[in-house]
Amino acid sequence: MESSNLTSVTEFILLGLSSQPEIQVYLFLLFLMIYLMILLGNLLIVFLIVVNTFLHTPMYFFLTNLSIIEVCYTTCVFPQMLRHFFAERKSISYFCCIIQVYSFLSFGIAECYILSVMAYDRYIAIRDPLTYSVTMNKGVCVTLVTGSWIGGFVASMVATVATFQLSFCQDNVINHFLCEMPALFRLSCTDTSQVELISQILCVFTLLCPITFITFSYIHIINTVLRIRSAQGRSKAFSTCSSHLLVVILFFVTVMSLYMRPTSLYSPEKDKIITVFYVAFTPTLNPLIYSLRNKEVKIALTKLLGIIRDT
Repeated sequence: MESSNLTSVTEFILLGLSSQPEIQVYLFLLFLMIYLMILLGNLLIVFLIVVNTFLHTPMYFFLTNLSIIEVCYTTCVFPQMLRHFFAERKSISYFCCIIQVYSFLSFGIAECYILSVMAYDRYIAIRDPLTYSVTMNKGVCVTLVTGSWIGGFVASMVATVATFQLSFCQDNVINHFLCEMPALFRLSCTDTSQVELISQILCVFTLLCPITFITFSYIHIINTVLRIRSAQGRSKAFSTCSSHLLVVILFFVTVMSLYMRPTSLYSPEKDKIITVFYVAFTPTLNPLIYSLRNKEVKIALTKLLGIIRDT
């Protein structure tokens, strides 16, 4: 693997979602609306949890961190993307590209770990509800969340350093709307096999391990729920997990389809569509999923709307 000192590129040109000038305004308005929905939806979830003491439980503590992560990692992408819809030269400096790759990966990996922690939390809550508050005490919850954030930052550092050890010589045009590892691999003028191997190893720890842990957690959850005698009890137990499971499916299917596939299957246009899905639509749907399918959040939202009406 050659040193990055051979790199002659000082900036990258992002082609964006579309090269057709006549639709740039419509794309800008669409993604501005999506970004505002992500900010408002996730920050509203955080606000409701903070101000309602009956939501001060481990599950909602983890949900707060998930919502914060959603805001952070979409903010790594959207402001630049929105600006580029009207920019004649859609450039990003070499340094800013490094920062974007690192930040985007950090929050994305942290989300993988937080979703795993949330699966474990639901497993403990359903397996042994009488000792749940003792097992998932404040210290345990803080440790799990801190580990998720640190894991994201450390894994992202390894991936980012490895990626930018590659050399980028003359070609600096990225057929994407953000700096992303698969697109940068295709742009490098040196052998990328070692870096791709490091990327795949990291994917095992940041994608395969979390989804495997989540899968086993839900196998145990299902086995536990099926042993509940009353239909009402089974329904209540499943309802506490359905929102999380839906979010997991939406997030992991799209991310794994992008990062865990052979390089030979690389397709810039398809990759942009997949990235849009997990960068834009999944963070937009998460607040809706948790608010519409969660009784406690709906109660908190109803109380907030009642206070607003009274004032």
